[in-house]
Amino acid sequence: MDLNQNNINDQTELKARGNWNQLKGEAKQKWGNLTDDDLNYEDGKQDEWYGRLQEKTGHAVEDIKNWFNRTF
Repeated sequence: MDLNQNNINDQTELKARGNWNQLKGEAKQKWGNLTDDDLNYEDGKQDEWYGRLQEKTGHAVEDIKNWFNRTF
């Protein structure tokens, strides 16, 4: 089913959202000063998002990207 009509199967979307919530929790554990607001991701604003994470964590963007890729 696709109740919200976004062309993504609802079961797939629920699983992805669950995985993202788990990943956000792991990121907050790794970098204790991150908040839910810091981890809000908007389509098309990936560079800004990584920049915010870099400012908050003090880690290089490439290190943050690598961590997300390994963890996800």
